[in-house]
Amino acid sequence: MEVCWTYSLKFVSIAKLRALDWPRFFDGAAGWQTLLPAVGYLAFGVANIVFFSRAMNQIPAATAFAVWTGTALVGVKLVDTLVLREPFNPLQIVYMGLILAGIAGLRRG
Repeated sequence: MEVCWTYSLKFVSIAKLRALDWPRFFDGAAGWQTLLPAVGYLAFGVANIVFFSRAMNQIPAATAFAVWTGTALVGVKLVDTLVLREPFNPLQIVYMGLILAGIAGLRRG
């Protein structure tokens, strides 16, 4: 949910939302293309909070936060690289591996 929330936030445009022509909203796809990221932002944000709070009921807060943040960081980097074709340095695999190793160490600790 965190990764989806991050990308919905990236594509939300407050200026475009304010400029929406609500009486003609259903006439074309432009309105939906503007509104969808904002709806995703709200939906994924609420789901993010719900799932994170459920995780904190099962494991210590510091561990839950580290796992949540670390997996979100790795997930965002993977989407950047694989979907959005952002530049990638092979050394970043090592750093993401270290993040995941740290997460695994917290889970076992």
